[in-house]
Amino acid sequence: MPGIIPHRHCIVCGKAIEPDKTFCSDNCQKEYEKERKKQRNFTLMMFALLFLVLMFLMAMGH
Repeated sequence: MPGIIPHRHCIVCGKAIEPDKTFCSDNCQKEYEKERKKQRNFTLMMFALLFLVLMFLMAMGH
């Protein structure tokens, strides 16, 4: 399309950025990393809870 400069959008805030970048600022990158860490911790907690529930159910079965 003529007139549209090649670009992408920041994966956090959606601002137009250069095609070789992922984030528009350090703040957006930090926010993304913070959110990923929260998601990872949540996933680990769910696996730990599942493990404990399974251990409890196995103990109750014997």
